[in-house]
Amino acid sequence: MTTLDFVMILVYTFPMFLFSIAPALKLGDYLEANYGLSEENKRRIMIVGTLVVSISLATFLQFAHIY
Repeated sequence: MTTLDFVMILVYTFPMFLFSIAPALKLGDYLEANYGLSEENKRRIMIVGTLVVSISLATFLQFAHIY
């Protein structure tokens, strides 16, 4: 993985926020409703979930053309 690949993944991450915010919100709401999650932990899960899904989608976009 070159520096250019890393930079492109970071560039792709920002548009992927559009696709990853909704699932993270749903996950936070689900965990709050079913497991009595506190508001602070719900926000942490939503932020971490958004980042993980965004970076995963961006990585897939960068390296999907190889296969």
